[in-house]
Amino acid sequence: MGRELAKAYPTARAVFAEVDDALGQPLSALMWEGPEDQLTLTENAQPALMAVSLAALRTLGDEKGLVLEQRVAYVAGHSLGEYSALAAAGSLSLADTARLLKTRGRAMQAAVPVGQGAMAALLGAELAEAQALAEAASDGEVCAVANDNAPGQVVISGTRAAIKRAVALAPKFGARRAVLLPVSAPFHCALMQPAAAIMAEALGQVRIAAPAVPLIANVLASAIGDPEAIRTSLIEQVTGKVRWRESMLYLRDQGVDTLYEVGAGRVLTGLARRFDGFEARSIGTPEELETAAAAL
Repeated sequence: MGRELAKAYPTARAVFAEVDDALGQPLSALMWEGPEDQLTLTENAQPALMAVSLAALRTLGDEKGLVLEQRVAYVAGHSLGEYSALAAAGSLSLADTARLLKTRGRAMQAAVPVGQGAMAALLGAELAEAQALAEAASDGEVCAVANDNAPGQVVISGTRAAIKRAVALAPKFGARRAVLLPVSAPFHCALMQPAAAIMAEALGQVRIAAPAVPLIANVLASAIGDPEAIRTSLIEQVTGKVRWRESMLYLRDQGVDTLYEVGAGRVLTGLARRFDGFEARSIGTPEELETAAAAL
């Protein structure tokens, strides 16, 4: 992940080196050499994913002449990607972003003992149906919508027992299929409150600048640019719902018609194709970067 970018571009190599220095660990070596079970620990995976995004984006800027505020109307990121978006827009420094994501990953993992929480994807269900299902399955335990990703794709989070009840009940609430997700903790629900408290302290110690272009905040599904509003939204995001579907509708209403997913993977590009009116492209490899640079 990110190795081809590092081989091809000095700017990308510099980003990975800066992240390594900020964390005091050879994260890039872990990304490229493993072991995989260490990379997939959320405290490593979160800054690693951010590093790939910023390596690609800074390469577009430094080596291809892309001026973000001249060519981009908004930035947005799904969950941890919101930190990448803020770093891209100059709201957070790269070093602070890496350290915050390390802290965030560690805090989220520690908030709930392994095996006590779970998440499940509801395929074919809409938000109202997922909310009704979560309420029906809760039985006094935490069970809530964590990600409203796209039409027909909602993720729920909570205690393992409640999520298993929800999976069993899902067909009665409009879901074509319900799938337990291979995650290490129940993200974006009330069980993450201990992690939110840790992130409130961590975010209080870093400088947040006004972004070069507005951020579409996960918990608001609308644009913000005030540094204190951004700080508050990042804290609320730990336990709050990722309103991605609404965020995409907001962007469309603002006249946005082209989306670039910058970094590893194509998950968000795939989600964008569930909406009418968007052209979505991925930038994660040197080939994709060159194509995007030519288009932009």
